[in-house]
Amino acid sequence: LVLGGLVGAVVLPLWTRAKDHIDEKVEEAKQTGETVTVYLLDGTTGGYLALALAALLLLGVVYEALPTAKWGRTLGKKLCGVRVLDIEDHDTPTFGAALRRWLVYGVLGLLVIGLVNVVWCLFDRPWRQCWHDKAARTFVASGRE
Repeated sequence: LVLGGLVGAVVLPLWTRAKDHIDEKVEEAKQTGETVTVYLLDGTTGGYLALALAALLLLGVVYEALPTAKWGRTLGKKLCGVRVLDIEDHDTPTFGAALRRWLVYGVLGLLVIGLVNVVWCLFDRPWRQCWHDKAARTFVASGRE
C-alpha cells in the first residue's frame, strides 16, 4: 500500500499529461475529416510510461529491497510481525537476493500473473514460498524481533 501510494503520487501527473496528449491527437484527427489511425503509444506517451516504470523501480528498491536487505522487513511487514529470511542461514537476505525478490515480484505483477504468484504460498510446502521467494531463496517468517 505504501509503495502503491508513492508510485501513484508520481504517476498521476504523468497520467494526466498522457491523457491530455492523447485527447489532442484524437481532436486533431477528427478535424481532418478523414478516417485516420491514432496510436496511443508514441514518443510522448512512451516517455511517460518509461518514467512511470522508472519510478516504480526506484521506489521499489528504496522501499522494498533496501529495508529487506538491512532489517529483513519493510514497514508493512514490521506492522504484520513478519520478516524475510534467507532460506539457508535464516538471516536477513543479501541486497542482491532482496533486489531479485522485489524484481520478480514487480515483473510478475506487471505481467498480471502476480496474483498466481502471491496465492502460490497457500499451496507451497514446506516453506510456503511465493515465486519471488523461490527466485531469491528466501522465505517469510513470523515473529517479532
